[in-house]
Parts: sequence; C-alpha cells; structure tokens
Amino acid sequence: MKFKFAIMMFLTIFSMSGCAYIQKAKRTDELENENQNLRARIVQLQNEKTKEIEHVVEQKDRELSELEKAKLELEEALKKEIGSYKAKLEMTERGLVITFLSEVFFASGKDIIREDGKESIRRVAEVLNRDVPNSNVAIEGHTDKQPIKYSGWQSNWELSSARALAVLHYLVDECKVVPTRLSANGYGEFRPVAANDTKENMQKNRRVEIVILPSKISKVTKGVLK
Repeated sequence: MKFKFAIMMFLTIFSMSGCAYIQKAKRTDELENENQNLRARIVQLQNEKTKEIEHVVEQKDRELSELEKAKLELEEALKKEIGSYKAKLEMTERGLVITFLSEVFFASGKDIIREDGKESIRRVAEVLNRDVPNSNVAIEGHTDKQPIKYSGWQSNWELSSARALAVLHYLVDECKVVPTRLSANGYGEFRPVAANDTKENMQKNRRVEIVILPSKISKVTKGVLK
C-alpha cells in the first residue's frame, strides 16, 4: 500500500509539474509574441519618423532655395546700395534680412521716404512679389540712442515705428505687395547692432530692416555692413 501510495503521489506531483511546465512554456511563447509585436511597432514608428524628418528636411531645403534665389536677385538689384555700404543682405535664423541705413530712405528725424529711397523699395518689392510670393515680411525700424530734441517725436519708439509703417505703406500702396503678408515694428534704440559711442556706430544703428520670414529655415550665412 505504501508503495502504491508513493507511486500515486509521484504521478500526481509529476503531473502537476508537467502542467506547470506547459503553462510556463505557453506564457513564454505569449511574451515572445508580445516582444515581436513591440519590435515590429518600434520599427514601424521609426520608419514613420524617418519619413517625417525627410519631409521636414525637403520642405526646409525648398524654402531655403527660394530665399537663396531671392538673395541673389536682391544682391543684383541693390548693387549700388550694397556697394556703398548703405545696405546689406544676411541669411539668419529668422530668414533673409535686408538692412538699409535709415539715410537711404529718410532725412534726419523724418518719416517721409526720399524719392531715391522709393526706388530701392520698389526693387525689393519686385523680388518679394516675383520670387517669394508666399513668404511673410516684417519691416523693422531702429534708431540710435540720441534722445529726440527737435523733430517733434515723443521718443525714438515713435520715430522708428513711423518709419517702419512708412515703408510698409509704400510696399502696399505703390508696390502692390499683399498687405496680409506684412507687419511693422518699431524698436527705438533698444536693439542696437553697435555701441552708440561713435558717429559711425550710431549710423549703423539707425536702420530699417526688411525681413523675409519663411515658416522654416535651417541654414545660416552672414554678410557684413561696413
């Protein structure tokens, strides 16, 4: 009896062990399938991300190509101003920046555009309308740090804002640039590009910048305003 009982106990334990082994093996297979599914999903997400990145890069390249073309056109159109160091072109993180010394457009303390300055604006507008018709454009006015004394403006804020708006209105009214593309800002003396310690440096700070603003841009090159 004892022997039979021992055999029965052995068979019971063996059977239980066998079931446990089968269950464990089954769970192992389930986990392996889950891991395979996860790995496949990871590969899928990586492929989707790669395609998304490629699309963004292609878009940036297209936009940069448009700006580079516009830069070449503007270098030719503004050859006189660039050659006399009264204008410069610069590719920045914001976009293509066209910087004019204020004297190109305005007499001291004034916001009425000079006749020869209008010609410079017209040449810029031709490129805006022809080469980058879908890009937004910001016009920014800047001054030196000298306080307003005789021109009647309340401060350099008002003067810089009025000059930016004068250029904006000329682009819209006379050059047929679509107004929804444009914005104007006046920064007064608070975004200098040089110390306000010499006449030459103050001249650099008195400027109007026309910034062509693509939605995305990846490459930065620099020019020099002497």
